[in-house]
Amino acid sequence: MSDAAFVQIRDLRRVFDVSKPWLERTLAREGHQLLKAVDGVTVSIRRGETFALVGESGSGKSTVARMVVGLLPPSAGEVVIDGVSMTAAKDAAARKKLRRRIQMIFQDPYASLDPRWRVGRIIAEPIRAFGLAKEQGVEARVGELLRLVGLDPADAAKFPHEFSGGQRQRIAIARALAAEADFIVCDEPTSALDVSVQAQILNLMKDLQERLGLTYLFISHNLAVVRHMAATIGVMYLGRVVEVAPARQLFSHPRHPYTRMLLDAVPDLAMSGRPRTPVQGEIPNPISPPSGCTFNPRCALANDRCRREVPPLKDGTACHAVHEGRADSQDMPEIAAG
Repeated sequence: MSDAAFVQIRDLRRVFDVSKPWLERTLAREGHQLLKAVDGVTVSIRRGETFALVGESGSGKSTVARMVVGLLPPSAGEVVIDGVSMTAAKDAAARKKLRRRIQMIFQDPYASLDPRWRVGRIIAEPIRAFGLAKEQGVEARVGELLRLVGLDPADAAKFPHEFSGGQRQRIAIARALAAEADFIVCDEPTSALDVSVQAQILNLMKDLQERLGLTYLFISHNLAVVRHMAATIGVMYLGRVVEVAPARQLFSHPRHPYTRMLLDAVPDLAMSGRPRTPVQGEIPNPISPPSGCTFNPRCALANDRCRREVPPLKDGTACHAVHEGRADSQDMPEIAAG
């Protein structure tokens, strides 16, 4: 695996205008209301690596995923794939070439496949769109992809409703591979599946990564799944990355109080008897977030500086308490891989 960054997400931001209609605002004498869904996310992903983003619902993980694949334009910042900026690529041909290299696997396999199309047409669409095979070779290529994900080429003639959830997600993976992409964004790809099926899909994704040299951005709230999949993990809270670390290090010695809180919520399989802090409170309203560190209302280590100043991401952690030595890392209990 190369140490050079294959995917670079630089100071990515997304602001949504959630204001009331003009007339209502005028009558109520209210101004615009802006929601910062993503606020300055910067991460690097090496070729062939799985980088995971974790956090509670509302932390901005899926918004980052949609901006990375181009489904949502960023308000600021850029995404660079193998040295080519997605936001700076003005030429249509350059954008199309870059777009082929990025695919996405969505959370819900029941909603991500067109129910009116047969499976063969669904998988063949990227092949035809990017001109990756002559028409007479498309059917054979679809059969190869179905075999690759553990299905039968004869399944190409069926409709999505004829498959189980796990099989539909295999079809979604085959569709992503049809474009010959080398970077795949996975937005909670197993959260809608049964636990036993989750393991099968995750093992398939790891096998395909090894065989094809794929790079994954993996979005999840399930820490057991992330431990099984990721080499590096970024923890998000209210639109910002608060900790980045190799998976082994983050699970054994978490530094940020929010990371510790998330890990404390996972069952202690080792039954160590270590005192645990239950998850408390909820993510604040992103329209009017707390000043300073946005985690300060839920943090036992918060002081006046935490309430005034936004902590920078320094040495992999965005926390004044960590930077000042007021928060020592602690050993965590064993977490089973999902």
